[in-house]
Amino acid sequence: MTENTHVLVIGGGYSGVMAANRLTQRDDVTVTLINPRPSFVERIRLHQLVGGSHDAVVDYGKVLAGGVRLVVDTVTRIDAVERGVTLAGGGTVGYDYLIYAVGSGSADPSVPGAAEFAYPISSLEEAQRLRPVLDAAPGAAAVTVVGAGPSGIETAAELAEQGRTVTLVCGGVLGPYLHPRGRRSVANRLAKLGVTVLDGPDTKVTAVTRDAVRLSGGRELPSAVTVWTAGFGVPDLAVRSGLSTDALGRLLTDETLTSVDDVRIVAAGDSAAPSDLPFRMGCQSAVQLGPQAAQTVLSRLAGEQPAPVDVGFAGQCISLGRSAGVFQFAHRNDTAIRLHVGGRPGARLKEFVCRSTVWQLSYEARKPGARTWWTKDAKRRQLLEAKRDAAPAVAERTA
Repeated sequence: MTENTHVLVIGGGYSGVMAANRLTQRDDVTVTLINPRPSFVERIRLHQLVGGSHDAVVDYGKVLAGGVRLVVDTVTRIDAVERGVTLAGGGTVGYDYLIYAVGSGSADPSVPGAAEFAYPISSLEEAQRLRPVLDAAPGAAAVTVVGAGPSGIETAAELAEQGRTVTLVCGGVLGPYLHPRGRRSVANRLAKLGVTVLDGPDTKVTAVTRDAVRLSGGRELPSAVTVWTAGFGVPDLAVRSGLSTDALGRLLTDETLTSVDDVRIVAAGDSAAPSDLPFRMGCQSAVQLGPQAAQTVLSRLAGEQPAPVDVGFAGQCISLGRSAGVFQFAHRNDTAIRLHVGGRPGARLKEFVCRSTVWQLSYEARKPGARTWWTKDAKRRQLLEAKRDAAPAVAERTA
């Protein structure tokens, strides 16, 4: 009789769901997914939840393969020696292999007053907490959005389109990922919506109070509601479990996404740092890393050498309210190029991306392993070689 292998996936986001679904292609593999929520969260729609145009959740029955056991709980510790995890709700769950896909969340703000008076929106609970606060605020109340990445831009545009008085505090460059042409398109749309954009070196936030935001240039902005979108962090589960991580807390792995500490632990998504050269956080990399992490496990079960990770990017997609958007095209190595699509076509493209991402999850649930190609970034090998030449290192792993 063939021995059954139990694979435990921690985290039910884009990467974790893709990994769990991919694992079901073998009948002798039992898959358990542990996630703190009973529903899948569309993180790329959380700004819509804040604005009231979408609830940003999908039933797991739509995106998760029927053979995957879902446990709604939170893992508090990983015991790599005993191959088990401790749950917040009590008890432990053992595993033969573990896929670490805990994702990312809001970075702990070091700015005085930000934790007390600003509202982060990188998780479902945070966005849900902000929604009634905005509903209770007068329509003319000043809203300040801190952070000029996609989340900040999208939230500012969403609220301004509803007639809110919005100031976007960049703390530097507006949309730092964008090509200057794409940036101009975003700036023009925000101006049309009435968003006041404060960018440049004097716009770093130095303090947040109940009704104001202070900037490094000495300016103080009245702010009835302050939304914080500056920076992302990862859960400290790996650190607390004694596993090797990078400075941000992402699990250190080799190029097959295998932990440098333990061959039985594989990472994927925002919480993975392969070769200490992590990919950009987001669903675009997560939906590629998830199935490849699962494939690493499946290769080992088949007695084969796992393939190195291949992740490539198409660009960055930003909604600018419900009727406009920008798709910034990029090289496969995630460097923006001159080409972008803006306006209403950009909005349609953004919505297509949101819908197709959920479709990818459900497709993998129905036909695990059907997709075998990945967009490749040829320049990653050059970066790895340069890194190894600069600081060669040998990592040891335990079986």
